Amino acid sequence: MRIVLVSTYDLGRQPFGLASPAAILGADGHNVTCVDLAVGSAHAEALASADLIAFHLPMHTATRLAAPLIQKVRQRNPEAWLCCYGLYAPLNEELLLGLGVRTLVGGEFEEGLRRLARRLAHGDRDIAPGALVSLERIGFLPPERKSLPPLDHYAKLRVDGVRKTVGYTEASRGCKHQCRHCPVVPVYQGHFRIVPPDVVFADVRAQAAAGARHITFGDPDFFNGPKHAVQLVERFHREFPELTYDATIKIEHLRRHRDLLPLLRETGCLFVTSAVESIDDDTLRKLDKGHTRADFIKVVESFRDAALDLAPTFIPFTPWTTRESYRELLRLIAELGLIENVAPVQLALRLLITSGSRLLELEEIRALVKGFDETALVYRWKHPDPAVDALAARLLKLVAEEQRTGSRRTTFARIWETAFGKPFPDDRDRVARAAIPYLEEPWYC
Repeated sequence: MRIVLVSTYDLGRQPFGLASPAAILGADGHNVTCVDLAVGSAHAEALASADLIAFHLPMHTATRLAAPLIQKVRQRNPEAWLCCYGLYAPLNEELLLGLGVRTLVGGEFEEGLRRLARRLAHGDRDIAPGALVSLERIGFLPPERKSLPPLDHYAKLRVDGVRKTVGYTEASRGCKHQCRHCPVVPVYQGHFRIVPPDVVFADVRAQAAAGARHITFGDPDFFNGPKHAVQLVERFHREFPELTYDATIKIEHLRRHRDLLPLLRETGCLFVTSAVESIDDDTLRKLDKGHTRADFIKVVESFRDAALDLAPTFIPFTPWTTRESYRELLRLIAELGLIENVAPVQLALRLLITSGSRLLELEEIRALVKGFDETALVYRWKHPDPAVDALAARLLKLVAEEQRTGSRRTTFARIWETAFGKPFPDDRDRVARAAIPYLEEPWYC
């Protein structure tokens, strides 16, 4: 059977969410084509002749980009069975079914795709439309990346003035925590699943052979299983001493396992991304983040001691943000010497309340939202202070203007001047931007 797997956006990286099911579907004898619209062409002929077309929806941006494409594909190939899979597929069931998608697969999606393909290959199209979320343990295979665009087509790592080719893999799925705003939670409900180490290393080995000099471990939280993570990074450094890596880890875990930070550094970790979200303790409690402002500051200090870089991410504009609390966020970033560590867009993002979000458990949120916007794929909300919404809009426009030409420090200075109404007192010690490693793709949603 002819199958096309489609990615619309995956944070500037070669999509694991295409490569992993491509291996499993290919092992069943299907003819699988991977289409990454972020860097490649639409493969019109493959889409027009496919029997099954499956769209990978790992995040909000990818889903918004996929919606109009699904309509076009349905018109051009009305006989194809349309499927969506990934975190945002079951979260947007009503919308996607309305677009003509027949099957939605969430959680451990590879097995769901395999079963669907087997039924269709045997002529069984009597499949009720709807969503399937499976957390069963599956038999992973090393991802099949040969049909994807080469790694050098994707976002690079910048470090010490050099651009390096980046690979991407996943060592675990899901998360044992249940932060209210996180899209992983409605699907995984506090569970996480380990990808077998041999599969992880076969994937890393293939990407290293294809030119990768740095690997991103894309787990929602690399320290959900700290023993698993330790074994992985120790083996990683033994097998690939010339490669570096980065990972995403909660502030809560970085605080609890701060004794592991030197090991991360010794095994090639360049930086860790962590969703700080806010420095206001009341907001952090409402988001159910599991850390405090003080924890964040302690983690920054621990990273300095370990000679490791932290890449904090934020949701600076929430219903609880005030103009003064936003200014305090800027002050703290400057005081902690993190200006060069924070992608400017992280200082302009507004809270997304998606379908199925645990934020809707809060009465104050339910009273604030104005209904679900099927175009934006979020519940609309307005801040009680219109000036805060106006500030957020100005800053998002500013960041977009500065993205290609401005440095992080000059953009921060413009953000500061917009928020405070006066120039940024740039008299603090500076860290050379080239000394802070970062990935070129700045978006994170």
